[in-house]
Amino acid sequence: MRDDQMTPAPSLVRSLVRSLGVTGVLFLTLSVATPASSVFVIVPGMLQVAGTGAVWATLIAGLVCVATAFVYAELSSAWPVAGGEYVAVAHTLGPMAGFVMLGVNVFNNLLFPPVAGLGVSAVLGTLVPGLPQIPVAIAVVGGSTLVAILQIRVNAWLTGLFLLVEILAIGAVVWLGFADTVRPIGDLLFHPVMPQGAALVPASAASIGLATSIAIFALNGYGAAVYFGEEMLDAPRLIARAIMASLALTLLFEGIPIVAVLVGAPDLHATLTADDPFGLLVTLRSGTTTANWISIGVVVAIVNAVIACILACARFFYGTARDGSWGRPLDRWMTQVHPKFGSPWVGTLLVGGFGIVACFLSLQLLLVLSGTGLVAIYAGICVAAMVGRRTGKTAHAPYQMPLYPLAPVVTLLALGYVCWTSWLDLEEGRPGLIMTAAQILLSITYYWFVLRRRGAWNVHIPTLATERDA
Repeated sequence: MRDDQMTPAPSLVRSLVRSLGVTGVLFLTLSVATPASSVFVIVPGMLQVAGTGAVWATLIAGLVCVATAFVYAELSSAWPVAGGEYVAVAHTLGPMAGFVMLGVNVFNNLLFPPVAGLGVSAVLGTLVPGLPQIPVAIAVVGGSTLVAILQIRVNAWLTGLFLLVEILAIGAVVWLGFADTVRPIGDLLFHPVMPQGAALVPASAASIGLATSIAIFALNGYGAAVYFGEEMLDAPRLIARAIMASLALTLLFEGIPIVAVLVGAPDLHATLTADDPFGLLVTLRSGTTTANWISIGVVVAIVNAVIACILACARFFYGTARDGSWGRPLDRWMTQVHPKFGSPWVGTLLVGGFGIVACFLSLQLLLVLSGTGLVAIYAGICVAAMVGRRTGKTAHAPYQMPLYPLAPVVTLLALGYVCWTSWLDLEEGRPGLIMTAAQILLSITYYWFVLRRRGAWNVHIPTLATERDA
């Protein structure tokens, strides 16, 4: 390795401070999952595609996500390391496969803050018409970055307070939906319908399947707990609890509002075709003032998700830099830990700075660049879990998934279906798959022509203490 590529030895890199319990990690992980944002931003697409069949789509997606959460729990228990998924893949499938996971996650992690920031002005458009999109996005990403530099326990409690606002917004929808039900829940399950023109027709299996693929993305986020593993007390034993609890609460906070809006909608067709079906229900039942407060709650949820994502992303890059992925001086900068806050502060600023610059790109371009990386990440960890079991490399994990190998097999089958439906979607799905393939190819090229020429690329595992660090 040449001198200009030298990075600090892992033993010389300052460790992150272990101060989080299960509750703190749960708050941060739920904030990444951001249930309120999913309900108000992603779920309307499910209703437009599958109508009341969205209930079945949510149930099926929930089963798939439970299976994937078991995989995350076992691998995170074995390697609760800030780098996340690529660490487990590298230790089971080899360094090149691990770097592919790393490369795909670079796009996933870096592009979410600007995408979310650019969406804030649209949500606030009903309250403040003509709100400038880019300045608002810059303010959201910049402010979130400064907050993310603070001590992780402070951020855990702050995101917990923001989560309370999210839950109140969701609770209002649930209350208004169930307060005056128009149709029984049984009709949603046994007679699902979907919009077709000006009429409602029986929901097809294909439409429910497409909505299921959307629901899988809406429920994603529970695996983010692993990024905070190096700051969690007794992480190998406890991190699985945080992952499973996060998924359970996400299912609760996203599933119940869907049922509530469908049983309480006065005009079902108008609700299923509306861009904001939940806002429509609130406006009809409680007036525009309450609907405006709900919109503010959604903005709080988005900002909360941006903060949590920057926190996770900074820790991801801290792990990649400790492994010498980028060369000097980036590796040295991103492994700098703040002496007071114990956060990877330079890496946090770099992540936020990239997010601010990306706010000047179009939202459509950012969405295309994001690709469908979640499919590659889920597939990678499923294969890693199976190889880890076969070779015994995950035998040291305190948590072992039940009914193995059911969970990874179910997830891989579901991902195959998601890929098929995405390929049939010429506007977003197919370009997303092509972009993910390009990310994989780019990662392989970088590994082969850069990292291999420097020598062995080793993914390091820090000492996993079980007590509070000094």
